Amino acid sequence: QVQLVESGGGLVQPGGSLRLSCAASGRTFSNNAMSWFRQAPGKEREFVAAISGGGGSTYYADSVKGRFTISRDNAKNTVYLQMNTLKPEDTAGYYCAARVGNVYLPTTPRSYLYWGQGTQVTVSS
Repeated sequence: QVQLVESGGGLVQPGGSLRLSCAASGRTFSNNAMSWFRQAPGKEREFVAAISGGGGSTYYADSVKGRFTISRDNAKNTVYLQMNTLKPEDTAGYYCAARVGNVYLPTTPRSYLYWGQGTQVTVSS
């Protein structure tokens, strides 16, 4: 069982930055590939970024490539999402997710077994 708790969301102006954190329970955090998804009102949940269990592989949605960076600290059981040059279209609830397996980085929500409760990011002037 893995429990995930996100933090770091908030209101930011366009062009600003935020860093989201996702703290995970469990003794074998490095066995889990982790991802961030987001969901805006009335829209489906969409993939943002993923990272392998050891942190050596990452994958990003085209819409955030070059602006967002996913990273993890396995000693702290935490995954991060650094978001720069934020745009109003980045406004959404952001969710971290964990899957059983530490290499494959799928982009579909059904591939992930554990989910956090989400943290809201609002980009507005």
